[in-house]
Amino acid sequence: MGLVVKEADRFKFVDEGTGPALVLLHGLFGALSNWEGVVERFSSKFRVVIPMLPIYEMPIKDAGLDGLTTFLEDFVEFMNLRDIILMGNSLGGHIALMYTLRNGDKVKRLILTGSSGLFEDSMGGSYPKRGNYEYVKERVAYTFYNPEVATKELVDEVFETTRNIPKCMRIVAIAKSAQRNNLANEIKAIKVPTLLVWGLNDTITPAMVAHEFGRLIPNSELKFIDQCSHAPMMEHPERFNEIVEGFLLDLSSSSPTPT
Repeated sequence: MGLVVKEADRFKFVDEGTGPALVLLHGLFGALSNWEGVVERFSSKFRVVIPMLPIYEMPIKDAGLDGLTTFLEDFVEFMNLRDIILMGNSLGGHIALMYTLRNGDKVKRLILTGSSGLFEDSMGGSYPKRGNYEYVKERVAYTFYNPEVATKELVDEVFETTRNIPKCMRIVAIAKSAQRNNLANEIKAIKVPTLLVWGLNDTITPAMVAHEFGRLIPNSELKFIDQCSHAPMMEHPERFNEIVEGFLLDLSSSSPTPT
C-alpha cells in the first residue's frame, strides 16, 4: 500500500484509521514507508499516526534528542492525541522513551523495537562517508539479517542523504546526541505496559541490549524474532505484527478512545 502524507501547520504525517491512537516513530535513516505493514495491519482498529521527524530540516542547534522530543510533544498537542500507544524503532524508540519520561500521563502503552537509549553500534561503528556508494550499501545491508531487504531503492535513498552536507551535519549531531543520552537510570521510572520486540540477530542494538531494557523497565515483556536484525517490522512484518497485536488485543477489543 502507498502511504498518503498529509501536511498541516509545520508537520508532515500519515494519519490512517480510527480508534485508539497508535503513534509510530522512525529511526535516523528511517522513513514513513518503514511502517507500511503496520499501517496496513492496524488501521482498521486503530488511528495510526506517523509524524515525519525533522531530522534533516531542524536547526542545527536543535539537532538532537531533546529537540526531536520537543517536536513530538508539539505534534501530539497539535493533533490533540490522548492515551497514545507509542511505538519506536531505533532512534524513534529513544525518542519514545524520552517522551514517555516527560509525558507519562499521555502514554497508555509503549512498544520498542531495536531502540537506542542504552547502547547502539551506529552505522556499524562509524559515521556515513559521503560519496562512497559501496560503503553506504554495505552499511545499509548491515542493518538487516537478510541483505536482500536492503533494496537498491533504499540504498539510493540513504546514499543521496549522505551526499548532502547540511543533512550529514544533522545526522552526525543527532547520532552523537543519542550516544550521550544514556537512559539507564531514568527508564526505571517508566510504569506503562511496555513491549520489546527485538531481532535476535540485531547487530546495532544486540540482544543483550534488549535484555537490559527488559531488566530496567518494570512492566515490560520481551519477544525475539529469529533471523532478524535491527528493523523487525521490515524484515518479518507478519511475525512482528502478530506480536504487537497480541500485546494490544485487549485495547483493540475495547471501545475506541476519542482522539
